[in-house]
Amino acid sequence: MIRAIIVDDEPLAREKVQLFANDEPDIEIVAVCANGQEALDAILRLTPDLMFLDIQMPEVSGFELLQRLPPDRLPGIIFITAYDEFALRAFEFHALDYLLKPYDRDRFRSAVEHARTAIAARPTPDITAEQITALLQSLKRPAATLDRLIVKTNGRIIFLRTEEIDWMEAAGNYVKLHAGPETHLLRETMNNLEEQLDPRFFIRIHRSTIININKIKELQPYFNGEYTVTLMNNTTLILSRGYRDNFTSVLGKPL
Repeated sequence: MIRAIIVDDEPLAREKVQLFANDEPDIEIVAVCANGQEALDAILRLTPDLMFLDIQMPEVSGFELLQRLPPDRLPGIIFITAYDEFALRAFEFHALDYLLKPYDRDRFRSAVEHARTAIAARPTPDITAEQITALLQSLKRPAATLDRLIVKTNGRIIFLRTEEIDWMEAAGNYVKLHAGPETHLLRETMNNLEEQLDPRFFIRIHRSTIININKIKELQPYFNGEYTVTLMNNTTLILSRGYRDNFTSVLGKPL
């Protein structure tokens, strides 16, 4: 039997994987997890052979979960993801397989068959660990930073250039983009988005806030080592003490 774990923050998505997995006689679902922390605990406790892993989850993304796991405890991975061109290209080389939402039963069976073959062929779990480590390293070195975002709003698809964005804030499972008088919601985690933005122009000033440094008007000391950051549009944000080093790297000197 292949002992498998399901990790997805969406209840319907978890149910779909479990429903399809029930038709595979050699797949045993040993845990169903709604977030990365639950998955981390389950993997360390159960040591599954296979994980159906969603990428875009709040707080702890699929990639962040893998980074927190010891290399010798990494199971085989079938990624579950909404469309992400860069990530999918990487998965084709490093993951056992991926399921692109929405997927059907035939596509699920094909992914499981790929995983089944790989798990049966590997001499030790270290092969899969090496594959996933290589995936994580490749994702840390993207070929280019994002210069535009594709946002769906009221049935429209908007191509938003990153240079137009004033600041961004976490909003549950989304990131709210503030660009002039307009706001847009992007289904993404702050950590994933930060890694794809050009660090010369976008810096994180709070766990839930990223700003475009070209939109800064002034900084003023606040209290307890914090600062207020005023943007050109007079929006005032807080630079928390834990993110002051981000400004130091941009300014070339400490605040």
